[in-house]
Amino acid sequence: MAGNLPSLSPVKVVKALKKAGFVEVRQKGSHLILFNDSTGRRVTIPMHKGKDIKKPLLRKIIEVEALMSVEDFLKLL
Repeated sequence: MAGNLPSLSPVKVVKALKKAGFVEVRQKGSHLILFNDSTGRRVTIPMHKGKDIKKPLLRKIIEVEALMSVEDFLKLL
């Protein structure tokens, strides 16, 4: 299932992360900062209008910044 990671719009990524307990903290320019109180993790999402988040960056956001598995993230979509 991990190989089936699609390119996603930033709005879909934010919605899934909010389901995982992240909340919007602030926005600086075109980058939205989310924070999860229970894990203490901060995630930065590029909110470029009309552009999807490509697979390599999405994988980094999920696994490195949010400390989630791709499978768990995909269940939240």
